[in-house]
Amino acid sequence: MLRTIDAGIDPYDVEDLARARDGTFWLADIGDNGLNRSTVALERLRPDGSATLFRLTYPDGPHDAEAVLLTPSGQLFIATKEPLASNVYTPAGPLSAARPTPLRKVASTGFLPTGTAGGPAGTAGQVVVTGGAVSPDGRTVVLRTYTDAYVWSAPDGDVAAAISSGERRRIPLPPTAQGEAVTFTPDGRSLLTSTEGVPAPVHVIPLGDAVPTPTRTAAAPTAAGRSEPDSEPGDLLRTLAAPLVAVVAIGAALSFVLTRRR
Repeated sequence: MLRTIDAGIDPYDVEDLARARDGTFWLADIGDNGLNRSTVALERLRPDGSATLFRLTYPDGPHDAEAVLLTPSGQLFIATKEPLASNVYTPAGPLSAARPTPLRKVASTGFLPTGTAGGPAGTAGQVVVTGGAVSPDGRTVVLRTYTDAYVWSAPDGDVAAAISSGERRRIPLPPTAQGEAVTFTPDGRSLLTSTEGVPAPVHVIPLGDAVPTPTRTAAAPTAAGRSEPDSEPGDLLRTLAAPLVAVVAIGAALSFVLTRRR
C-alpha cells in the first residue's frame, strides 16, 4: 500500500535516505555540486508526519555528497563524492534543530577505475560515491559508485573502523544510466540497487561471498554480481612504489656508466 507523508520542509538537494527501525526516515539533503553551501542538512521524517530539519557544517569547507549511512543504534554518517576518494563524517555531538551541528571526519576511502560498464560519465563515474547503506544487523556496510558496490564487514558495528580498514570486496553492478540507490534486503543477504529516472529497474544482488576477507590484492574487472577483493588507491600506489624505485635506480646507474664510458 502506497502512503504519502507530507511535511513542511523545503529541501535543497536531497540525495539519499535511510530508514530507522521505528519507521523514521532520514533524508540526506547533502548535494552541493557547486560547493557553495555553508551548511547541509539531515531531515527527520517520522511516521506520524512530523518533520525536523537539522543543519550540519563540515570542518574543512563545502563537500558534495550523495550517501548517508544509518546504523541500527541511530548513528549517522555522510560519505562525500570527491573523485577517487570519499571522506566519511559523523555529527560531532547531538543534532540540534536550533543551530548547525559540526561534523567531524572519521574515515576516508578511495576508488580506482574498474572498467565496469554503466553510469553517465564513463571512467569518472567509476570513482565517485553515489549511495550507501548499513545492513539491518549493522554488521555490513556498502558504498556504491555509478558502476560498482564496495562492501565492508563491520562485525562489531563500527562503521568508521570498517571503512578505514581498507578490507573490502567489490561487486560490479548491472549497467544503468545513473545508478545512485543501494540498500540491503531485510535479511541482509542481498543488495537492492536502482537508478534515477522513471521507470527504473530494481536489481537484487546476492552478496554471496562478498563478506570481506583480510586481503589487499587488487581485483580485475569481473562479471556483474560477482564479488572480488579490492584495494584502495593508496594500497596500489604502495604496491607499485618498490618496483618503481628499483627501475629509477637502475636507470640512474646505467646513465652513470654510459656517461663514464663516454
